[in-house]
Amino acid sequence: MDEEKDGYVRETLEIFGGLARGLGTTLVHLFKRNVTEEYPEYKRPLFERTRARIILTRDPDGEERCVACFLCAAACPVSCISMEGAERQDGRRWASWFRINFARCIYCGLCEEACPTLAIQLTSHFEFCDNDILNLMAEKKDLLVDHGGKNSEYNFYRHAGVAMVEGKGAHINEDPPVNVKSNMP
Repeated sequence: MDEEKDGYVRETLEIFGGLARGLGTTLVHLFKRNVTEEYPEYKRPLFERTRARIILTRDPDGEERCVACFLCAAACPVSCISMEGAERQDGRRWASWFRINFARCIYCGLCEEACPTLAIQLTSHFEFCDNDILNLMAEKKDLLVDHGGKNSEYNFYRHAGVAMVEGKGAHINEDPPVNVKSNMP
């Protein structure tokens, strides 16, 4: 019987000890000086890899980087990206229209990771709220910028070896074409 009483006493002491520790923490913070950051006047510095507003970038030649491969739309977990692909006279693919619903976007960065041409990039600009949800639908003209973003020197068509930019063997890290007749015995 005494062991049972000791168990109840021990449990009661643990409960009151936990309650005292919680009230002690509250009491300590009650007398600390408040730290208030006035948001519009003071903006906390953001981390280098902050992910916020999505932009569409251009390559060094000034052409749109997006080739409408739909990988960004496939990688998006909330399906907020939609587009339509088209092909120009010279054979280069592009997105005839591109749309992102920022009301649904969770800014996960999967679209940026999936893009083989570095066309989609996430910037650190996060201040774009609106009372009307329809204003959070961004079209291609709203997203397209006149620079290359984080990797401004990258050109997908020069790295991919597409013949429309330069001849075969003239692309970055590409070997010259092999003469098949010289390989014959």
